[in-house]
Amino acid sequence: MNTKIMSIFTRTPLHVGAGSSVGAIDSPIARERHTRIPVIPGSALKGVTSDLWEREQGIDKNGNPAQVRTAEAVELFGARDAKDAKPGALFIGEARVLAFPVRSAKNAFAWVTCPLALQRFLRDTGKQIEGIPDVSGMNCYASEKLQIDKKIILEEYCFEGQPVNGKFAEELKKLSCDETWNGISDRLAIISDEMFSFFVENACEVVTRIRINDSTGTVDNGALFNQEQVPSETMLYTMVGTFKDEALLDKFVKKLSERGNLIQVGGDETTGLGFCSVNFTEKGGN
Repeated sequence: MNTKIMSIFTRTPLHVGAGSSVGAIDSPIARERHTRIPVIPGSALKGVTSDLWEREQGIDKNGNPAQVRTAEAVELFGARDAKDAKPGALFIGEARVLAFPVRSAKNAFAWVTCPLALQRFLRDTGKQIEGIPDVSGMNCYASEKLQIDKKIILEEYCFEGQPVNGKFAEELKKLSCDETWNGISDRLAIISDEMFSFFVENACEVVTRIRINDSTGTVDNGALFNQEQVPSETMLYTMVGTFKDEALLDKFVKKLSERGNLIQVGGDETTGLGFCSVNFTEKGGN
């Protein structure tokens, strides 16, 4: 299978819902059950990207004139509404958080990651970087630009600062051309798996959504709820590939390039949520 790394860098907060909840957050985001790390399901990414292909005039399965997918879109994503249903050749995996923005007492914010996230990234992408630190407790391997007297303060937690291997930042920097992401070397912080899971679960944005009744000028009954969102400047990654020739994957990459490598993922597009920069890089040492 021909594959590439697809990075997804959130320009605005993102909400990929996981249904309703009986807790304090009425509309939570999708997460891995065992790590609580936010994810974007592959089905969501495939649906979003397939919509980039314009439909053309054709005939539906009942023989009636209709707007149908182009031949290229059918080849990549398959077809259910065509006369002859077929699976697509494109594979898009689940996107996981690799680096998560957290408030910092110095340098405004830090991108936190952890040994588990880095190990998964290296396993999935075939990259080779030695020296993932064994982080425990309140230690933090981070840039000096995040440290105050060898202390690093993230949210309300104080960590013991340790020097970070610059190779990690250099490798992660290749994932995106976004100007903000280019500052990863000054903001990278590697914390323990436990603290990373804590931050990605408790430091997401929670906003209160309402709908005003035009007649009364107050909130409609049942129209006030709390919604969870992945913050902007979050870096996620996934693997994308085809089960056929590499030219099909090139067509997919070209289509996103023509659209400025910008996609909208999740709900609430009209309120500006879910706009992301995407980028493609090669697996392994390429």
